[in-house]
Amino acid sequence: MSPDAIDCFFARLAERNPEPRSELEYVNPYTLLVAVVLSAQATDVGVNRATRALFATVQSPAAMLALGEAGLREAIKTIGLFNTKARNIIRLSEMLERDHDGRVPEQREALEALPGVGRKTANVVLNVAFGQPTIAVDTHIFRVANRTGLAPGRTPTAVEAGLEAVVPDRWKRHAHHWLILHGRYLCKARSPACPLCPVADLCAFPDKTVVLPPSARWRRR
Repeated sequence: MSPDAIDCFFARLAERNPEPRSELEYVNPYTLLVAVVLSAQATDVGVNRATRALFATVQSPAAMLALGEAGLREAIKTIGLFNTKARNIIRLSEMLERDHDGRVPEQREALEALPGVGRKTANVVLNVAFGQPTIAVDTHIFRVANRTGLAPGRTPTAVEAGLEAVVPDRWKRHAHHWLILHGRYLCKARSPACPLCPVADLCAFPDKTVVLPPSARWRRR
């Protein structure tokens, strides 16, 4: 995709959604961090369902430690891998209290040193909580970048590097969310809603759908 096409690609997504937001529910940087850790191999909807009651009372590492691992497991038991996630969240809460005065650090290296926090999780926190122009490559972004020709790559790391290289600076702040939402609701893995896509003419995907899949037809009404 040419530089002009890439600029146009993001301009159109921005026109439709000027201020995209994470669909994870959170109160502050700490609850965002917890929600993102919980979202690994889980849906945002499922995480939000479990965390609404949790975040009503637990909004800091100290409060999480007071709840304890058993209490946290009970609160998040509907989420996949909840035992491992509860253990990691308690451990990262201990580290935040001990090493960061109970605050979520704004540096990638410090975030990635926390249990259960990898590059993707760190990128989400840096972008959403602190406004840094990072791009967290999840399954949706990986698919959109490869399918459209925006930034093809064989691994999430390669796709992230490609996007960092080609996305114009003026779009980088929100590129992460535009691409996730585009992949989640239009450029789906199966039966993408190409007839509704605002960037279909810029996309290199050779097998565009010409008829809306049933799940997308309601959007026309």
